[in-house]
Amino acid sequence: MFGERERNLKVVEEKATTLLDEGCQFEGKLTFEGSVQINGRFRGEIFSDGTLIIGEGADVEGTVEIETVVIAGRFSGTIRAKRLIEMQPPAWVRAEIKTSSLVVQEGAVFEGNCSMGKKSEPAVTPLEEPEEKEEQVTVFDFSTSH
Repeated sequence: MFGERERNLKVVEEKATTLLDEGCQFEGKLTFEGSVQINGRFRGEIFSDGTLIIGEGADVEGTVEIETVVIAGRFSGTIRAKRLIEMQPPAWVRAEIKTSSLVVQEGAVFEGNCSMGKKSEPAVTPLEEPEEKEEQVTVFDFSTSH
């Protein structure tokens, strides 16, 4: 089972520098550099320009402002990710999220609202020609399986 979890979280290029493991509970405000993996219970606020990994056994509730987050556990609250939010099975996420890239793998559950794109980009009106941009692919899988 542990090998399965390690293989699923390969999207993250670096190992977690800090670990809040199963059986641990934390309530408050967490700021960090690098990457943190939570496998226990967390309630509060998380702020970082790094990577947050919410492991399979984790139960996280609160507000997250982060560069990248990979979720395989339970999350409820608000997430603002500058780069990426990835939900991997058996993730269960109930949240308001804002990100530039979202991946929901088959078997993960997402309930909530998602806003994507850069806030600074103006809306294109029908009279304007949109600028050519690099193609970006985002994968959505809103499976109904639980």
